[in-house]
This record gives sequence, structure tokens and C-alpha cells, in this order.
Amino acid sequence: MLAAEEPEAEPETEQPAMSRFSKLKNKLKRSQEPEPVEETKQEPSEYADLPDTEAELKQYFLDKLFRFQMKWATTTVTETSFVNGDYYDDPLLKYMMQRFPDTYLIMYFPIFAIKKAPIETEILLISPIGIEIIHFLEKSPDTVIMAGDERSWTLEKGNEYTKILSPLIALKRSEKLINSILSSYSIDFPIKKTVLSRTNSIVYATEPYNTKLIGQKNYADWFQEKRQLSSPLKSTQLKTAEALLKTCQTTSMKRPEWDSGSDSNSFGIVRE
Repeated sequence: MLAAEEPEAEPETEQPAMSRFSKLKNKLKRSQEPEPVEETKQEPSEYADLPDTEAELKQYFLDKLFRFQMKWATTTVTETSFVNGDYYDDPLLKYMMQRFPDTYLIMYFPIFAIKKAPIETEILLISPIGIEIIHFLEKSPDTVIMAGDERSWTLEKGNEYTKILSPLIALKRSEKLINSILSSYSIDFPIKKTVLSRTNSIVYATEPYNTKLIGQKNYADWFQEKRQLSSPLKSTQLKTAEALLKTCQTTSMKRPEWDSGSDSNSFGIVRE
């Protein structure tokens, strides 16, 4: 008898095919899974601190501009000055720089070198039509300023009375000095004096000669008058400012790129 033939074994192709299919399936499955997102530290944007309202944005711009103005006012092409950091936070200086139009030139308590002696004056507001020497006198809001004679004034707060030195003394001293400097340069430019208070009333019987006493009630009118001045910068105004700057005391140092022949860290007092 012939033995029945055993069926031939099928080639082993199914297992490898299934294996390749499983690998492909797993690969597709992994590609569909979301990849983990790496947490990256975002650098703060320069615009991240911008304010929300228009008024805040204007003040933001003025504060940025103020620092540029300070840098411009304390450096020249060849020299630079180190400014006391308190000036950057001085509210009165900021007020003068940010609220008055560019047609005004401001000298903030300048120190003049006269016969090798430093003399500080009041604030000078140099407009196209003249110089205004300003003394700010501001106390607590419940204080009344009583203008007296040329030597002393009185502060009234409730039932308390306090004597203070009259601001007219400092104003007249500043006026005399400014007149002397301008005369030496043959410059004729009007000068007037003003006592200002944004927070207090100023009571007086008669206003001093060539001097304005501007209290809290009249300050807004005075300020608006300054802001409405539409005259551009004048030649005499610039010559006046130049003459005063030439007489000012300046503490500065040469920029390193201009001081190759000497010690770049040495300071000098520059006088007229």
C-alpha cells in the first residue's frame, strides 16, 4: 500500500507579515499621539509693561522722554557729568520738564561761578519773551501764606503762626546776579520774579514791584498762560541761555575716547 502523502508545509510567510504589520501599526499609533510640549521660559517683552489707558500711556512716554532729556542736558560731545540720582525722582523737576512746552528753556537751581565762588539761584524759566525767576513755596494744604515785608513772611495754620524768611530775598539776589551776567554779554532781556504755590493761598496787601504772587486759586490761570505761548524759540532767548550756561559751574569728565592723553577718570570743575 502506498502511504498517504503528507501535505506539504506552507511557507512561513504569515508570521513575518504580521510582525511587519504590527510594527507599522504601532508606529502610526505613536505618530498620532501628541508630543509632550517642553516648557520654555519666555523672555519678557519690552511692551509687556505698557499701560492700558491713553492717559497712562502719555505719562509713560513722558517718563521715558524725561530720562533722555536728563542725559541730553548733562552730556556734550566731549564731556559727561555724573548726575545725582535724586534728580531722576525729583517731582518738581519732572513737573517743570513734562508740563511746559518745548519753547521754554529751564535752568533748575543753577549754580554760577562768580569770582571763583559758587552761587546758587532760583529756578529760571527762559521763554522767547523774557526770563522768569521762580520760587516755589508749598506747604501743607491747610496752611495760608501771608506775604509780609521783604524780610519775613508768616504761615498761618489753624491758630499757629510761623515766621519764615521772605522768598523775595532769594528772588532779588537771583535777579541781581542774572542782570550782571547778561550785562557783561551786552544782552538786554526782560526779567521778572514770581512766587508760586500750587497748594496754598497767598494773602497780601500789595504785590511787590515786578513780582507776581501766584497762589493756589490763580495758579491754573498762570499755568495756562504759559502753555498757550505760541512764539517759537528766539535768537535773543538762545543767546541769553548760552551766556548763562557759560557762567555756570560744571562738574564733568572727558569721555574716554576724547581723553587718550590723560587719566579718563579724573574730574574737573569747568568755570567761565
